[in-house]
Order: sequence, then C-alpha cells, then structure tokens
Amino acid sequence: MIIGACTLKLNIYGSNSLKDKRHTIRSIVDRVGSKFNVSIAEVGLNDAWQTSIIGFACVTNSSHHANRTISRIINFIDGDSRVEIIDCNMEIM
Repeated sequence: MIIGACTLKLNIYGSNSLKDKRHTIRSIVDRVGSKFNVSIAEVGLNDAWQTSIIGFACVTNSSHHANRTISRIINFIDGDSRVEIIDCNMEIM
C-alpha cells in the first residue's frame, strides 16, 4: 500500500474576509475531491483571510500512480486564477 500526501500553502486573491476565503477554499476542496477522488481538507491557517493550507492524500498500490495523481491535482489547483501556490510539501510513503 502506497500513500501519497501533499500540503499546499495558498495565497487567496480577492479575499477580503474569512467568509470570502472559506467560499473559495470550499469550492476548490469540493472540486478536487470529486474530480480526483482523494481526501482533502483545509488543515492550517484557518483564521487568516488571505492564506490557507490545504492537505490531500491518496492511497494506491503504485508510487508512480500516487506521484502522478498529486502532480495532476497541483496543476489543477495552480490553474485556478483565484489562488496562488506559495509552498508545496509532497510525500510518498
């Protein structure tokens, strides 16, 4: 069993309140979760209104598949004009 895990620190553009931030993050989390079938959640900086840390994980039988899935998710999130990826920490276990 291979577990691929990743945390992303995001800068959220156009966020003027926690409500704006949570709307944007919830949208991204829901879209990624349904498109890629991974576990994903906001895991840090919950009270900051322009930054967030999200984490996601996938379980598979191949490290190549885990790496490819994580890379596709990062590219998907990076393509969203509402956020910018500031930091990325990826781990394959």
